[in-house]
Parts: sequence; C-alpha cells; structure tokens
Amino acid sequence: MVLGAIQGPTELLPVSSSGHLILVPALLGWSYRELDPELRKSFEVALHAGGALALLIGLRKEVRAYLRSFGPENLVSLALSFAPAALVASLFERPIERRLGEPVPVAAALVAGSAAMALADSAPEERSREQAGPLDALAIGFAQAFALAPGVSRNGATLTAARVLRFRRADANVISRQIALPVILGAAALKGVRLARRGVPEGIARGMVAGAATAFASTLLSLRLITMLERSRSLRPYAAYRAAVGTGALLVFARRGT
Repeated sequence: MVLGAIQGPTELLPVSSSGHLILVPALLGWSYRELDPELRKSFEVALHAGGALALLIGLRKEVRAYLRSFGPENLVSLALSFAPAALVASLFERPIERRLGEPVPVAAALVAGSAAMALADSAPEERSREQAGPLDALAIGFAQAFALAPGVSRNGATLTAARVLRFRRADANVISRQIALPVILGAAALKGVRLARRGVPEGIARGMVAGAATAFASTLLSLRLITMLERSRSLRPYAAYRAAVGTGALLVFARRGT
C-alpha cells in the first residue's frame, strides 16, 4: 500500500515512479530487492495497471477529445513516438532492468535527468503543440526510449525533449501526456498479458490487489498535479527535487557501502 500510494503522484510528475519504487524500499531497508525478480515484476505490473486505469478514467474527457480529432497525421506522429521505446524494450528490456534497475544506478539516473531537465528548461518558449510535426514526435519518442531505464522518468524525458524543441511549457506538458499515455496503457496491457500467462505467484495475490487499489486511488487523487505542472513557470523545482533525492540516496548507499 505504501508503494501504491507513491505510484500515483510520481507517475504524474517528472520524477520517475519506477525510480521511487526501487529507491524507497532500499532507503527504508526493506528486503524488496531480495525477492524473486518475477515476484517483484508481477507486483509492479499491478501498480502500473492500477495507475493506468485511473489515468484513463480521470483523463477521459481529454482522451475523448483527442480521439475525436484523431486523423492520419496523429496516427503517424503516435507511431513515430511509440516506435523507439517499443523497439528498445523488445530488444533490451531485460538487460536494462538487470543492469540499471539497482538502487545506485537509479539514483544516478535521477541526478543526471535533473541536470538535463534544468538545462532544457532554459530553451525559449516559441512553439505551440499545434506546430508539432512527425520529426518532433520521433525526437520525443527517442527520449521516451531512454525512460526505460528506471530513474530517468518517462514524463521527465518527454518534457525535456519537448522543451529542447522550444515548445511552451504548458504545451510541452500536453504533448508529453498525449505521447506517454498510450505507452503507459500499452505497457500495462502487455505486462498484464504476460502475467496472466505465467499465473499470479503464490502468496502475492493479496499484496497485488492492495497495491493496485492504492495506486488507482493515489493516481485519481493526484490528478490535480497535472494542472499544477502545466501552470508551473519552470521545471527547475522538479529538477531540484530529483537532484536532492538522487544525491541523498547516493550518499546513504555510500555510507552503507552498497
């Protein structure tokens, strides 16, 4: 339930939900990383599914408006933004999780992502989302592929790319959300199918239900954070938070000798 409560706000803000799911248990001294990897994966699938369902319900008006205006150009842009992450995931998902999914690399990714976000946010605000084209979608898609590494943040990577492309902050947030939501839903569905084929590991069903329900509730309750993010005059507060959490975690792990 603690991890489910963390899932909602960290999924909506550019601070990496997957990174927090790894760092929080490590910093609290839980034995979470010692569990069987498939067990952890199954639980995290439940958290992401709960959050994805809440997003679909909470943003239903925006989703309907987007679908009503959906045309061939939108399909091309969606495909271009989706393809890099899908390709990288199909080829390297397991190695990425194995090598970059430990607490120290995750903390380092938070710090590196904070620097990139702060630098990108100094770009001029010259473009609206209506001016976004296929090349913009492809560039943001490549940024989204980097977010497969825990700690990078899908929201953070796409926002950073959109700001580098000189989109206004509010428009960058809408672009990021419209590109990320299909990936979030698609990933949750794919992982759900895999989990259904494997079967739920014995003894985890109660935890999965509790985590998914809490993630669903925390995401719904955190939807106002989207408005706050769109009204923000700068991404630097989020970059500062990432840097503080990542640096603090690295210092803790160095002291522990891990």
